[in-house]
Amino acid sequence: MARIDLQNLGHSYTPNPRSDTDYALKPMTHVWEQGGAYALLGPSGCGKTTLLNIISGLLTPSEGRVLFDGKDVTALPTEARNIAQVFQFPVVYDTMTVYENLAFPLRNRGLRGPAVDARVREIAELLDLTPDLKRRGRGLTADAKQKISLGRGLVRPDVAAILFDEPLTVIDPHLKWELRSKLKALHRALDLTMIYVTHDQTEALTFADKVVVMHDGRVVQIGRPDELFAKPAHVFVGHFIGSPGMNVLPAEVAGRAAKIGGHVIPLGRAYPPLNGGEKIEVGVRPEFATLAPAGTGVPVRVTRIDDLGRVRIAKVELSGLPMAATVPENLSVTGDEASLTFDPSMIHVYANGSLVEGEAA
Repeated sequence: MARIDLQNLGHSYTPNPRSDTDYALKPMTHVWEQGGAYALLGPSGCGKTTLLNIISGLLTPSEGRVLFDGKDVTALPTEARNIAQVFQFPVVYDTMTVYENLAFPLRNRGLRGPAVDARVREIAELLDLTPDLKRRGRGLTADAKQKISLGRGLVRPDVAAILFDEPLTVIDPHLKWELRSKLKALHRALDLTMIYVTHDQTEALTFADKVVVMHDGRVVQIGRPDELFAKPAHVFVGHFIGSPGMNVLPAEVAGRAAKIGGHVIPLGRAYPPLNGGEKIEVGVRPEFATLAPAGTGVPVRVTRIDDLGRVRIAKVELSGLPMAATVPENLSVTGDEASLTFDPSMIHVYANGSLVEGEAA
């Protein structure tokens, strides 16, 4: 188990980087606490696998340091970092039984006898693999093989951290929820530092205590799932988290009001006049923008209403700007004229993509 410190950590595949565009991983400083469950979340090419490879020792950063429990491991190889890794595709010895696969990491470190047997059976029980212990790896289903791969990472009691690189990619969709829940239960039971890389927000939000959202080689926000939803620190977080994502609209902001296409919308916080060449936008999630009858709020044109079962989402235009909004259960919409009402406390202001805090009332 380990606390992981990233100190001024960055990586460039270009010698002598001179600007942000030269970095695959832009310099960052973060502390990931011992025993935490973290998810690295972002689209392909955002830098999450580069960061995971640096933490694991598969890649040496071009600048900065990685510390495990205060010890500088930046130059140490993977085998010297006492970590376990689980990859997209299961790593299983097909000719060995499930028991032998789970025991292999322990025996490879010189353990023998009852200690090995007890640990293998403990992990097999946690992963529901006990009935399969005598079966060989060959012929097992993909999800069973990935359970074995997970078990091989978990079986070592002295491991500092377990790193997961999109481990559920090859798993059938109906089994993913079961394995995610199992991973979460394992984290609670074993108190291990876990880092999980994924591009799937559902996987990240259901697994992690803290989600590390990455965009264009940069960590743009670290927070609990509810924090990412309620208060995105960057417009990318608003877009990427949620389905549909946050509405982001160009606006003029001063005091406690935003002006969008000539319409004034009250804000929950006060702001100085924002301009000076910055790109000013407001963000509001569809959950906090509600469709209403025409004449009762900010006028919009309804272009479509989608019934998602649990909720109806309206696609509307506010002064020609596309938005998504929630449709109340008791509202019947005829024609394309309607209004929007907003929760002012859930409207956020952004300058050049980053959250502007404003002042509370």
